[in-house]
Amino acid sequence: MSKKFNVAVVGLRFGAGFVPHFMAHPSVDKVYLCDLNKEQLEKVASQYELPKIGSFDEILLRDDIQAVAIFTPRHTHAPLTISALNAKKHVYSAVPMGISVEECEEIIKAVEKNHRVYMTGETCIYYPSSIFCKREHKKGTFGKFVYGEAQYIHDLSHFPKTFIDDRPHSAIPPFYYACHSTGMMLNACGGHVTRVTAFGYKDEEENTPFVIGENPWDNEFSNEMALMQLSNGGTIRILEGRRMAYRAPSSCVSAFYGTEGTYQFSNAQHLVTNRGWVKKDGKDIYGITVNDVSESINSYKMTEMKGEPDFKQRVGNNEWQWDEPSPIQEEEFSRLPKEYDGLIEGHQCSHKLLIDDFCTAIRDNKMPPCNAWDSARYTIPGIVAHESAVKGGIPLDVPDFGDAPEEI
Repeated sequence: MSKKFNVAVVGLRFGAGFVPHFMAHPSVDKVYLCDLNKEQLEKVASQYELPKIGSFDEILLRDDIQAVAIFTPRHTHAPLTISALNAKKHVYSAVPMGISVEECEEIIKAVEKNHRVYMTGETCIYYPSSIFCKREHKKGTFGKFVYGEAQYIHDLSHFPKTFIDDRPHSAIPPFYYACHSTGMMLNACGGHVTRVTAFGYKDEEENTPFVIGENPWDNEFSNEMALMQLSNGGTIRILEGRRMAYRAPSSCVSAFYGTEGTYQFSNAQHLVTNRGWVKKDGKDIYGITVNDVSESINSYKMTEMKGEPDFKQRVGNNEWQWDEPSPIQEEEFSRLPKEYDGLIEGHQCSHKLLIDDFCTAIRDNKMPPCNAWDSARYTIPGIVAHESAVKGGIPLDVPDFGDAPEEI
């Protein structure tokens, strides 16, 4: 094992939940904290008894800090990332990677130039539905991939008040945050997006921040929908909703169709169908077999409670989907360090997996999952899709920067 490294966690409104994972990781020596909100900084520093750093610029200048974890507002990720990479820091960034094709390309160039680990915190590749579809697709259960659907439906009423009150930035185009949906689908089916066509829903609610001239992006869409053509010949439908009467799961693969089989999800039910011989009126006919795989994908606790009369209501309101593990995730959990036992979870138990992958990549000097090239493929389709929606749905080509190199 190589020498331990020190990390600075920047942006504590969201990043505070990840501080324990950095503190506990066996490859991390010291954790520092940084936030422009002094009250928040004092609170988290006091809670964990960690040292504070006054500014991001100070982090860049300190040789004793080898890594930076960025949890700042979405539109700030790329500029901070590029500065950190060019200061020879390893970077973990919350999603999205950036909000323009140019930002994503610049990050890739900075990684190539400085030979540092870069990883985005794409929670959804660790979600049970994505893990299941990826494993079954690899086994050949579905045959060749034809079509899939994924969505991130996060109604504004479910966001923290601090986010909603930040009116100019709460109106960021939904497709600038499409990486959860594209990430979980592309991770499962392979390939990358080559072409998109998209449409937007013009928000007409009272007191809406989605008004041209009233947010930094002149964005009037609170919901956006796209069809995306893939390099493997398949097509995916992606939905990003910020004004929809829907609660949970906020992110999911809802459909995965292949030439030989399908996966379908609704609320707490997960079904797989395949061609096969079945009985009908006492005769063998060639039809489809239907298998309920819900107990493999739902959390243990959800399965335990499925007999309760209000089960569907509780599932629909996000119960048992934040910090409860699922059987399909056990193989992933098996690689975690023992120091992570009992740590807090989040986003369908993805937090520990994310931080371990980042820290392990630094320790072993290897390319992590959700590296710059993967993250660009998850992020750029949404950026181009928003452009298509603004232009009335015209099809647009999606730039691609290729596969990640084997070495950093």
